[in-house]
Amino acid sequence: MAESDPRSPQNAPRHWRYAAGVALAAVLAFGGWGLWRSISPAPPAAANPDAARDAQAERAELEQLRQRVTTLSRSDQISREANRDLQGTLSERDEEIAGLRADVAFYERLVGSTAQRRGLAVHALRVQPQNENAWHFTSTLTQNLNRGAVSAGRLTVALEGSRGGKLQKLSWDDLRQQPNAPGLAYSFKYFQQIEGDLFLPAGVTPVRVTVRLTPQSGAAVEQSFTWAEATREGNGATAAE
Repeated sequence: MAESDPRSPQNAPRHWRYAAGVALAAVLAFGGWGLWRSISPAPPAAANPDAARDAQAERAELEQLRQRVTTLSRSDQISREANRDLQGTLSERDEEIAGLRADVAFYERLVGSTAQRRGLAVHALRVQPQNENAWHFTSTLTQNLNRGAVSAGRLTVALEGSRGGKLQKLSWDDLRQQPNAPGLAYSFKYFQQIEGDLFLPAGVTPVRVTVRLTPQSGAAVEQSFTWAEATREGNGATAAE
């Protein structure tokens, strides 16, 4: 049998069908490749050197900014702390200066050329809490009537208060919680500070405290202060001039 010639008229439809199938396959393949490119993830940074360098530069800049913020924040904190310390120091200096001025005024009144002559006296009293029932007191004694002469004797304290709505009087023995408690000794030419402790019975509300000086010779001297004055902040209560 003679072979058929593909170029013959009867074989032409088969030839075109084959060519169309190849073209369709190519179109489908190209379309699928395009679809894959559109939905596939971006290539890694390593595949794009410029993008990798940009990302690395941004990370470095971000880290530098973070470090700068941290440094500035710490610097601001240090400045604030230094300012608080400075303000505290200035406040302490102001208090110290005020105290020194008060001392100078006190000495001038006591030993200055124009100072008024006064005999033995309780110039001031300060009472501070130690615990629930214990109190520490400091009493300033003065005299400039007999300049150069020594004043010596004993100091005691008495207290008036209330307990259960009734007046309560406490003697030196009561406040020291000791029978026949000796007074605190003093001996000075111009002034002296005497310190001691007082013990208040539970339930007593203090109202007034009295300091009594019993000199070795001469009459006793007493000076009373309200409890509020004696316990106030600062130098406590000062006797009226």
